[in-house]
Amino acid sequence: MKKQLSTHPIFKPYQQDQQYFLPPSLEELIEKDHPVRVVNAVIDRIEIKELKKKYKGGGTTSFHPLMLLKVLVYSYLNNIYSSRKIEAGLKENIHFMWLSGMNKPDHNTINRFRSERLKDVIKEIFIEIVKLLIESGHVSLKEIYTDGTKIEANANKYTFVWGKAIKTNLKKMESQLKELWSYAEKITEKEIEDKEEINFESIDPEKIERTIDKINEAVKGKEIPKKIKQKLSYVTKKWPSQIKKYNEQEQILGQRNSYSKTDTDATFMRMKEDHMLNGQLKPGYNLQISTNEQIIVNYSIHQSPTDTTTLKSHIESFVESYKETPKVLVADAGYGSEENYEVLEKHNIEAYVKYNSFDKEQRKKDKVDNFTVDNLYYNKEKDCFYCPMGQKMNRIGEYKKENKNGYTQEIKVYQAQRCEGCPIRGVCHKQEGNRIIQVNLKLREYKEKIREKLLSEDGIKYRKKRPVDVEPVFGNIKYNKKFKRFNLRGIKKVDIETGLIAIAHNLSKIAA
Repeated sequence: MKKQLSTHPIFKPYQQDQQYFLPPSLEELIEKDHPVRVVNAVIDRIEIKELKKKYKGGGTTSFHPLMLLKVLVYSYLNNIYSSRKIEAGLKENIHFMWLSGMNKPDHNTINRFRSERLKDVIKEIFIEIVKLLIESGHVSLKEIYTDGTKIEANANKYTFVWGKAIKTNLKKMESQLKELWSYAEKITEKEIEDKEEINFESIDPEKIERTIDKINEAVKGKEIPKKIKQKLSYVTKKWPSQIKKYNEQEQILGQRNSYSKTDTDATFMRMKEDHMLNGQLKPGYNLQISTNEQIIVNYSIHQSPTDTTTLKSHIESFVESYKETPKVLVADAGYGSEENYEVLEKHNIEAYVKYNSFDKEQRKKDKVDNFTVDNLYYNKEKDCFYCPMGQKMNRIGEYKKENKNGYTQEIKVYQAQRCEGCPIRGVCHKQEGNRIIQVNLKLREYKEKIREKLLSEDGIKYRKKRPVDVEPVFGNIKYNKKFKRFNLRGIKKVDIETGLIAIAHNLSKIAA
């Protein structure tokens, strides 16, 4: 007779109160190749002298800065950016417990360490880690790929200040004040003594107040219309303080066009990742990075939304950090400018940086437009251009213009001698009289050199590699790590967060 198999389920032992003769350690519970071990091992190897200097002697004991740094980096590696969630992790997560040695700093301690202790030292820590990766052969500084992205600030997008609005309001105030001054002179039938030039170019609240006082004195005791009286009363009460406010706002603005009232360092920028897909303007920062093998070797934070104006200071920060320059820099057309080509040339960096019309030229290389300024023949010895019909275009003048960085460009102006009756005038230009062109000869020369480099074998190689080296890093940070908005306010604190996310990205690449 066959023995019948039991159909009852059998469960593994489950005893919550089971006592262990030798309790397991946290070390045993963590896998040998877990990313937390990479964070621990790498940060143990770096020097934190400058970080320790942030602590004053005396008083109660402090949590070790090395422990707090490890905890923060590991948190950013795991997409945990809230100090309260980090605090919870230190009590609930065995990886955090092992990393912190069972220390349990609260969220205030974590936040103070991140926003105060790491200020001005996070970049040095980042550089130390990159140098370790260079030693281990993971990364090189010889060839770097540079790109930028906008990241939203921790600021209210509805509380803003616009530079253009301030200038418009000041112009209106100037116009109204002149009208009141003229009215005062009219009803007194004489010119007001000690007349000062009313000028809002250099805003001086005290001077404006004196001007208003003189107008009030001139019309005192006179019969004036109700509207004028109301306007004068409003001007007397409100304008001095209003001008003082505008003055303060313009100081905060500096060279920028806008800022957010809740984070005055943040500038309004067009965000591509907006959920409405309409490129909405939001307060943010321009993050610039340079990579090699998808590892970040340099980063910098900028208030300017334009990539073109950021490259100079980005390169300078690289040189300051490593005391050397890369041999090759590769970037897209957003960085192609005379100033940037000159900066790279001075640093002896081989530039593979597109100019803005390079891609268009390649798409239409079989259809060369002989009428554009770039395609007109230039005779360097005679300093003249030749139009498509072979007519000489002589230089008739020149002028200089300065960009926001203070860089000066020299523009030369050339004019054709006789366009009347030319059979191709209609397709050559639409100007009245003889054709006039404005040319930046230095930029034109740079473009010719850059075009040759970009079309070379090395140029094609670098152009192919750029999108797969630097762009995936932004994809990883924004979509895998879900870091699309800063948590701290102010450019110095934003720089700290950028350093932490950069370190976390690099260590996650090594751990993978």
